[in-house]
Amino acid sequence: MRRVSYVTVAVASALCLTAAGTAAQGYPVKSVRIIVPFPPGGGNDVQGRLIGKKFQESMGQVFVIENRPGASGIIGADVVAKAPADGYTVLLTSVVLATSVTLYKKLPFDPFRDIAPVGQISSAAQFLIVHSSVPATSIKDFIALAKKHAGKMNAGSSGTGTANHLALEMLKQSAGISVTHVPYKGSTPATLALISGEVDFSFAGALSALPHMRSGKLRALAVTTPGKSAAAPDVPPLASLYPGFESANWYAIFVPAGTPVAIVNKISAEIAGALKSPDIRDFMAKEGAEPVGSTPQGFATYFRNEVERYAKVIHAGNVRVE
Repeated sequence: MRRVSYVTVAVASALCLTAAGTAAQGYPVKSVRIIVPFPPGGGNDVQGRLIGKKFQESMGQVFVIENRPGASGIIGADVVAKAPADGYTVLLTSVVLATSVTLYKKLPFDPFRDIAPVGQISSAAQFLIVHSSVPATSIKDFIALAKKHAGKMNAGSSGTGTANHLALEMLKQSAGISVTHVPYKGSTPATLALISGEVDFSFAGALSALPHMRSGKLRALAVTTPGKSAAAPDVPPLASLYPGFESANWYAIFVPAGTPVAIVNKISAEIAGALKSPDIRDFMAKEGAEPVGSTPQGFATYFRNEVERYAKVIHAGNVRVE
């Protein structure tokens, strides 16, 4: 009887694997939802629409962008975490998912058990930008100025715990400066506050900063990528003064945990293929982003490292969200 039981189990397992393989081979056979956990118009939304269009062209099915903003991306991510693990609901989110693990005491889902990494799409630089009235033309001048006026310079951000706020915390910890953090509700009001002189400086993503850098309204002193950004090659990296300094806003795709490996691998391969297209590469180059592409395993390791890296910054800066 035991032998028959083993055979039965083996046959059942083989049938399950065959069914999963068949489903993955024909994937997708219907429209796919790309959940973007932020409002339309931002970096996540732009990346989602770009990649969705390429997926639609290569896979022959409709990829619908569904914006589910709220709670710093948590609401949209939770939708995906609780969706069927069949590849027809995917999450396109950013570095905010890695920071949320530490910022929030209790999430409605487990980022390591309830969703699975598929692949990184891109990495976007952040720039340290200042108002024209700030008398500093280099990062060294700026640090000296901040130390001279300890606690008196105001730094804007798109909100507590966001990527640009944590870049600010990294700078404070690396340079030993004290400044006043002024959080705004999004990158647009934060950038407008800087242009008007309401704050002295801020870190801003390339999508927000580059147009104003190019128009001369704002001055960039440094970039947060390890090397120079192709979009602004004259701007030095903060790592040149503080080795190891890095704070890029990355974008990536996740799926519900338990999604068949074959489907995960197919989506990952489609990301890599989309990133080879000239129009996407040209767009990213203009907007200060670098196409990445990665295996699910490679991105899983990167994601865990990002969680750990930002956890240190958050704890050291005693960063809290309400």
